[in-house]
Amino acid sequence: MTIRALEKISVGQNGIGAFILQCRKMDIHYCNQSGSSRGMNAFIKSQLSKFASLNPQIEFSVSPRPRKHPVLIGHYINGKHKSICVKNMDSLQVLKKAELLRDASGEKIKRVNKPITSINESVRGVWSPYHGKGMPV
Repeated sequence: MTIRALEKISVGQNGIGAFILQCRKMDIHYCNQSGSSRGMNAFIKSQLSKFASLNPQIEFSVSPRPRKHPVLIGHYINGKHKSICVKNMDSLQVLKKAELLRDASGEKIKRVNKPITSINESVRGVWSPYHGKGMPV
């Protein structure tokens, strides 16, 4: 009698198995004449093509916006978007902000009140050396 393996359908969880990048589109707005867009223009000319080739899963949209400050806008798969104004930044700083938008999840930053986050709450509570009868305080 032979033993056959059971088929199992994989359950997708982000971070386990295949990773799905949360950022789906990045809009890049700049001005040709404005001095505040100098770093953005340098980023577009020198580093955007390399950044786009390293991130093929993100759609990049570059559009001029006359007489406005340069802006990076990230659109995420949960329907939300984040925008960062990059006025008066050099091209390396603009690259760091683009990486920040790429790595973000699109969710708002939540305040964590408890230092320990768990799916299952402990029945016994958090251990402390001051619990019990043997320790004088």
